[in-house]
Parts: sequence; C-alpha cells; structure tokens
Amino acid sequence: MQSVGIQHREEWLEGFQGLKLFCQSWHSGVLPCAVLLLVPGLGGHSGLFSNLVQHFLPLGYNLYAYDLRGNGRSQGRRGHIHRWAEFREDLRRFLHWVQDQEPGYPCFLLGHSLGSVITLDYGLHYPAEAQRLQGVIAIAPALGQVGVSSIKIALGRLLSRIWPQFSLPTSWDRSTASRDSAFVAAATQDPLRHSWVSARLSTEYFATVDWIQAHAADWSLPLLILQGEGDRVVSPESSRTFFQHVTLPDKEWQSYPEGYHELHNDLCAAALFANLESWLTRHLPS
Repeated sequence: MQSVGIQHREEWLEGFQGLKLFCQSWHSGVLPCAVLLLVPGLGGHSGLFSNLVQHFLPLGYNLYAYDLRGNGRSQGRRGHIHRWAEFREDLRRFLHWVQDQEPGYPCFLLGHSLGSVITLDYGLHYPAEAQRLQGVIAIAPALGQVGVSSIKIALGRLLSRIWPQFSLPTSWDRSTASRDSAFVAAATQDPLRHSWVSARLSTEYFATVDWIQAHAADWSLPLLILQGEGDRVVSPESSRTFFQHVTLPDKEWQSYPEGYHELHNDLCAAALFANLESWLTRHLPS
C-alpha cells in the first residue's frame, strides 16, 4: 500500500476515576507491521520519545504515548498519586484504547524508568490480559535504589499517612539524564518536565517495586531490558536482579557500558534502536 502521509494526533483519554490523560500518536500512513505503546517516566512526558518515533515510524510501526497522571499535559497534582492502582488502571485503559484503534495488529509495550515499573506491574497483575501483547521492553527500569537521598525517602515514609500530598523535589541533576549536551540543555528548559514527588507516591513506589521483585518468577511475556551501566538515577543492579529471577526463557538483557538514564536520548541511542529493532523483528508474528 502506498503511503498517504505521516499523521500526528493529539487526543485526550479518560483514565482511572475520570482523570484526563493526554495522548499522542504517530501513524506512518501505511498498514503497520506493529504498534509500539510508550510509557514515560516520572517528571517526563510523551514528547521525550521523539528520537524513537523518528527511527521506528519509517520502519512501519505506529506509535502511541501518553503522559502519566500528574505529569506532562495530563491532569493531576504534579508527582502525586493516592495509590499505585491509579497508574496501573490508567495504563490498562490506554492499552485497551490503543488496541481498539489498531485491531488485529501486534502490540509491544515499552516503558522508561517509572514507566517500566508501571508496565511490569501491569503484566504481573493482569497476565491473561497481557497475553494480547507481543512483548514488553523496559528501558532503565526503576526497580530499586534511586538517586534520592535517604533523608528524603525516610521523610516520605513518615508523612505518607498524615500528609500524603507533601512533596519535595528529587534534586536529580539534569546532566544525569544523558551525555548529549544539546538534549540536556533542552530538557533543562522544558516547561512540561518537573521533579516533584509526593510522600504517598514515594511509599507506593517502594511497595510496588518490592512486590514486583518478589513476583519476578511469575513474569510470562517476552521481555527485553535495556540498561545503561552509567545510570546514576536508578540502580542497574536492581534491574539485573529482576531479570535474573525471571524464569521465562524468552528474555534478553542489553547493556550499554557508559549509557545514562534516558538511553533513547543518550549518545548510545543509535545502538539502542538497532538492538530494539532486531528484537522487535524477531518477535513479530510470522
């Protein structure tokens, strides 16, 4: 089929309990070989996947992304949730919506950082439903120790019950996101990014990570983890621990020796996209 032109759409999706989520999608104008569903990390937004979109759109993939509640252009208090199920059920609604838009096409779920935690949590809570996916990709999954001081973590646990909306900045240095100075400069000026984390989000996050690590052996979907060894935001060892406890044979680990946290916007992005493209091709239905 001949191309009818690339299309970019911006839409609003009703998330869990009626909260409005901002969504973007990119369509190649031809019948897609597959669909990539993208889930950004804390403080990020759907626009940060532009490099990935530019690489995979010409290859015949349609791509969809949304802003987490409390992030980007989606509704919600910045960096706050009441309970983790809000993230999980938002993703579930997003998945159902995309699969209704793209009936019959293979779908892959890709998360970055906190977005990876949300994708893994979804797959473990809804294993039968998740079988509609061809596989899951986790970029720099935040599955353990994060670059936040122990004092802030302790304070978050203390205040979670009595003042759950109390928020503090993570104090992450933007330069830890990428070795690409141009990207770091742009990210620093990005008005859609934020660095806030509430006390309740902190405690819900750590409880969810512990649960995911404890249930790693139950993982049942083809899995690709992409991890930068130079990551100073999340612990590479934590994602490696999860990977090692996954018993499913169809799992793969790709390591980038000096890669920073936002690998898809780092100097190793070209290598990452080549590895991801190869993995996706091998997991497309025959």
